[in-house]
Amino acid sequence: MHICNSESEDIDSIFELYKLATDFQKTKSAVPWPMFDRKLIQQEIAENRQYKIVVDNEIACVWAITESDAQIWEKRNEDPAVYIHRIATSPNFRGRNLVREIVHWSKAYAKQHHKKYVRMDTVGENMGLIRYYKKCGFDFLGLSKLKDTSQLPAHYSNATVCLFQMSL
Repeated sequence: MHICNSESEDIDSIFELYKLATDFQKTKSAVPWPMFDRKLIQQEIAENRQYKIVVDNEIACVWAITESDAQIWEKRNEDPAVYIHRIATSPNFRGRNLVREIVHWSKAYAKQHHKKYVRMDTVGENMGLIRYYKKCGFDFLGLSKLKDTSQLPAHYSNATVCLFQMSL
C-alpha cells in the first residue's frame, strides 16, 4: 500500500469511486454527494491536492485536501489547519481502515506544513460516521448550520454539517 498524488489519468477512476460512494451513501440514508465538476478534480490534481491510496496497483481510496475552508469553518479558518474532503473508498477495500491511513498521512502532512489541526466535515447528522471518525482520532466538535454556501458543492446548500478536528 502506498499514498501518492492522483494523476490526470486517474480522473475516470476517481469519478467511479465518487459514484460508488454516492450509491453507498444512499443506502445509509446519508446526504448523497452531487456529481462533482470535472474541472474541480482536474484543478486539485494540478495543484497536488488530490491523493490516492494504491494497493496492488489498484486505487483503493481517494481524497482531496485544502489549507483553507472558510465557508465551512468560518472564524476557525484562521487557524493553521489542513482540511480533508471527499474520502471515497472502493468497495473492494472497505473494512481495511484506510481512513486511519489517511489520518496518519494527514498528521505527517500537517506537521510538515506547520499546521496545528487536521479537520474534516460531513453533511448531515450521520451517527455512524460520527462514531467512526471519533474512533479514528477526531474530536467531534458538533453541528454547524452553514451560512454562505455559494462557493461549495451543491450538497452543502442549506446544510448542517458535522465538524471534526484533530489537534497535533
